[in-house]
Amino acid sequence: MTSTPERERPSREGTESLADLLGGRRGTVDATLPPVAFAVGWLLAGLWGGVVAAVLAAAALAGWRLRRGDRPRAVLIGLLAVCVAALIALRTGRAADFFLVQLVSNAASALAWAVSIVVRWPLLGVVVGAALGQRTRWRRDPALLRAYARGSWVWAATYLLRVAVFVPLWLGGQVLALVVARVALTWPLVAAALAVSWVVIRRALPAGHPGLRHPVAPSAADAAPDK
Repeated sequence: MTSTPERERPSREGTESLADLLGGRRGTVDATLPPVAFAVGWLLAGLWGGVVAAVLAAAALAGWRLRRGDRPRAVLIGLLAVCVAALIALRTGRAADFFLVQLVSNAASALAWAVSIVVRWPLLGVVVGAALGQRTRWRRDPALLRAYARGSWVWAATYLLRVAVFVPLWLGGQVLALVVARVALTWPLVAAALAVSWVVIRRALPAGHPGLRHPVAPSAADAAPDK
């Protein structure tokens, strides 16, 4: 069996950590089970049935996550998001409004990713750099900074895609279609973004670059302004 090249090892570690932080396979259940429970409850017993089913599903997931030793803060945030979504739906009396929190969250995420690129702190670099223990050293590598910026546009596009799909369905009150879209645009879309953003990063890095784990800071001679 041949050994994995050094350049490929950090990339795989980085993308796996990124998947966890942005909602990987474990997050799929958390993101999709409460909406599915809401839809089932709504079909069987109306709005209150959907709300109760969603909150019970979220509470059960939270209890399971806590027993597994997951971070309490992350678990409680997920449970709180479902509770807020349920309260909004009850307040408006419109079942589709259960998905309003998700819609707003994706719009805000798209904006955050775009702004991070503009201010030269691309979130893809922030997350992968933290996962690889680099802190901010990656920002001193112009090639890596540029590559992370291009890769971050892929992630911004995923949030924009969700917004583009969710908005017309929400406006039309299409509850079941919103559930299907929520499931289809969770882990499958994240997996696609991981693959595409990694291809973008690899193509953006110049030949001979040592890879994500080894940022290359410009030498003092290169960094000095021309006289």
